[in-house]
Amino acid sequence: MLFEWLSLVNLSFTDILDILLVATIIFLVFRWIRNSAAINVFIGILLIYILMVIVDALDMKMMSKLVSTFIDVGVIALIVIFQPEIRHFLMNFGYGTTIGNRSRLFFRKVFGQKETSMEAEVVRSISEACRHMSEEKVGALIVFPHDSPMEQIIQSGDAIDAAVSERLIRNIFFKNSPLHDGAMIISRDRIVAARCTLPITERTDIPASFGMRHKAAIGITEESDAVVIVVSEETGRISFVKTGIVTPMESINTLKLQLRSEFSIKESEEKDA
Repeated sequence: MLFEWLSLVNLSFTDILDILLVATIIFLVFRWIRNSAAINVFIGILLIYILMVIVDALDMKMMSKLVSTFIDVGVIALIVIFQPEIRHFLMNFGYGTTIGNRSRLFFRKVFGQKETSMEAEVVRSISEACRHMSEEKVGALIVFPHDSPMEQIIQSGDAIDAAVSERLIRNIFFKNSPLHDGAMIISRDRIVAARCTLPITERTDIPASFGMRHKAAIGITEESDAVVIVVSEETGRISFVKTGIVTPMESINTLKLQLRSEFSIKESEEKDA
């Protein structure tokens, strides 16, 4: 019955596949930007596109030319308006998908780049520092870059360039310390900088319980492939943030497992440490 109806409207398998792909793309784009200010712009663009299809179908040459010109000029405006959403999508596709991860590993091998790693002892020091800060309700924001450049973020703070240690992390985030505001950047086994300024997310669906540290953590993980640990000053809760998703850590062991998984640390290395 379905194929008989399709034969009446003269649709081929390619046409059906084309319609399904376009519908899927529209659905995915709508889902990615539904909680952002760009949703109204997207709906407007979709309506203009529908108008263009109707105008072409009715063979209205002047209207078709007018709408086509408007769309051609609007492409540049779209890139500017949707720049955060486009960057977020490309970042997630390159870092959060199987295809993206395999491609990244392939290019690393081709160009001889080393994968971001971390020693098991460093994971232990970071976890213990977070445990103490959580118990004492000391706010903390620790950023771990992967491949994305962080020069601008690092330059916004104070250079440290010191080995990671539990005592140093706690001293930097101590409430009376001049470096406690802002984020700490840790790359491999070094504390690169402290008191760094992070971009704040523009999402509107953030829970009211999230403070500026959580919003900054979401913001930097939306714009880069970095991961972030947040210790709440109000509740002492520890959260792990990746690709804009906040995951509460139930215990310090959970945080250790998360860091070990993120930086591919084997269980034997953790025991040796």
